[in-house]
Amino acid sequence: MYDFSQFEKDLLFFNIKLDDEKKNRLASFYDLLKEWNSYMNLTAITEWDDVLKKHFLDSLSIVRAVKEIRSSKWNVIDVGTGAGFPGIPLKIVFPELRLTLLDSLQKRILFLNTVIDKLDLKDVRTVHGRAEDLARNSQMRECYDVCVSRAVANLATLSELCLPFVRKEGVFVSYKTEKNGQEAENAARAIQLLGGNLESRCAFLLPNSDLSRMLFVIRKIMKTPEKYPRKAGIPGRQPL
Repeated sequence: MYDFSQFEKDLLFFNIKLDDEKKNRLASFYDLLKEWNSYMNLTAITEWDDVLKKHFLDSLSIVRAVKEIRSSKWNVIDVGTGAGFPGIPLKIVFPELRLTLLDSLQKRILFLNTVIDKLDLKDVRTVHGRAEDLARNSQMRECYDVCVSRAVANLATLSELCLPFVRKEGVFVSYKTEKNGQEAENAARAIQLLGGNLESRCAFLLPNSDLSRMLFVIRKIMKTPEKYPRKAGIPGRQPL
């Protein structure tokens, strides 16, 4: 049995409580993460306590900035989800969410499909491909209430990849460390061009740690012009 005691104390900072079913699903997710990580590169963070803090708790920290996510049936897309963060912990703890996990690497999609199957998660789908291409798909463009991303890229690039998925009045939430706080100023022009408005930035330390976090909440106030996102690779090489 895994020890959840410190994790549950940390979750009180976000006013989150877990029942046994949610704890069992998080433990099963951890087991699969460790198993698959032994033969493919999913994460450098593998110890139980570290995964709880740096992956699970960090993923759930969105409630500091977007409180409504805890009780909604929102359509959420996780762009560049990797090993399933923040999407899978959000789905486990807030099961009413309808979740799309997008990643460009097929091996990670296979892992995520296994997690979804083993944990019996409903209303979750995976999509393999690049955000630059999929954001032009009429079945996905401007169809989501919330886009989340913990992907490592500057905010201007992430905004070009993520905002096209968000419906008008929806939000894009970018997970960053507090040292990236200046990114908003550098990304201001890009956010405006893409139809967004920086609504808030939420800075805090993860509970019982010195790990600083910054959540940028970007509200979609206008439709994204059809020319965005640009072709694959360009948003990363040449940020707006």
